[in-house]
Amino acid sequence: MQKDLNLFIELANLLLEEEQQNPVAKPIPTTTLYNELDLSLNEIGIADRELLKNLQTIIKSTPKTASKSFFNQLFGGRIGKATLGDLLAVLFNNSMYTYKVAGPQVGVEKQVLGSICELINYPKNSDGTFAPGGSMSNMMAMIMARDAKNESVRRQGMSNKMTAYTSSESHYSISKNAALTGIGRENVRLVETNDEGEMLSSHLETLILKDINNGYEPFFINATAGTTVLGAFDDIESISNIAKQYGLWLHVDGAYCGGVIFSKTYKHLVKGLEASDSFSVNAHKMLGTPLSCSIIVTQHKAQLYHSFSNEAEYLYQTDGDEFNLGKTSLQCGRRNDTLKIWTLWKSVGRSGLEKIVNKQFEMATIARNYIRSNPDYQLYSFEDSISVCFNYKGIPAKTLCTALYENAKLMVGFGKFRDIEFVRMVTINSVLEKEDILAFFETLEVFVNEKILKVNAS
Repeated sequence: MQKDLNLFIELANLLLEEEQQNPVAKPIPTTTLYNELDLSLNEIGIADRELLKNLQTIIKSTPKTASKSFFNQLFGGRIGKATLGDLLAVLFNNSMYTYKVAGPQVGVEKQVLGSICELINYPKNSDGTFAPGGSMSNMMAMIMARDAKNESVRRQGMSNKMTAYTSSESHYSISKNAALTGIGRENVRLVETNDEGEMLSSHLETLILKDINNGYEPFFINATAGTTVLGAFDDIESISNIAKQYGLWLHVDGAYCGGVIFSKTYKHLVKGLEASDSFSVNAHKMLGTPLSCSIIVTQHKAQLYHSFSNEAEYLYQTDGDEFNLGKTSLQCGRRNDTLKIWTLWKSVGRSGLEKIVNKQFEMATIARNYIRSNPDYQLYSFEDSISVCFNYKGIPAKTLCTALYENAKLMVGFGKFRDIEFVRMVTINSVLEKEDILAFFETLEVFVNEKILKVNAS
């Protein structure tokens, strides 16, 4: 093992060098991938040094998500203490379903979950778990809502048409999960939004009343704390009033920007969160832990057990339900995803996590101010968002983003709102500083003027 750890350190050092010298890896076309890299698996193995060379070539061609040129996804960067926790979790190789095999790691997870419940003012008897990702967190919320509305579903299956509600700008997993849980995609109602992508409570109530009159059974509302494209926050307070009035489960999907719960400055964006029935947040997004670190908590601890527990004598043999986390999980075997957020939180404190969150808004403000000061740009995003959406010199966003990627200049994606397509630059990357934001625009402008505009002119 020590020999392999030495190999790992050598490869890790190469990766760190590549992030500095070649922050955007030159992409390999899928048509030539297997010709350019030796990815074959053969009958006879290879020597360590040959394996090392093989891995080195893969490292050089793999997208560098921790580089200062990565603005493409809703994650990015690297925080040392969080990475330390993840590496330790790999070496421990515990499964989190029982205290017998996970030991103190169960306490670590329960502490993180309890502290998050406390931060959002959930009652002391609230609980939660870690899921494979934000989509699965949303699925768990939908399952709990379904079972809370109709407790016989677990035994007898669906017998009536249940309807769920989410904004037209919410994550695609809501419709996907409706298909997986027996609700059906056609029974998900898309609620209209305002000009900033926030759910309209008035339209939500209209849809609920229409379904009730048509014999459907409304059961679930999904509000979003940070929509995927514009980074908008739904009005939880007004939505929770409707949920309470009609007896619907309210889930707040904070996978993207739920990390604002750690910030005194930005926590107001999720005002009313304590009235929700469940809440999910991805620490691998706003808090900068390695993938994946997805958390869901609920005020209804009994419902968590009711929806996900199942007896298995061969598994649950000691220590009772409270410390056997498999009783509240979607999975059986489950890696230790909690240690990375615990080591980070333990080392920097809540105030340190607040600084991480606040800095992302600061970087977004710098980017928006730059765009506003330059007439060649058109801005589509707004304050209190870390999604900076814009177009430059009228160039189609898809064309620009693809060209920047193919020429290994920047990793940035594009999005669409109300049929307008734009570049979506996210400032969630934990390593970004002001100079990196300004360098982004300089790189973009030089590339456009030297490559795209010259080509068009010729």
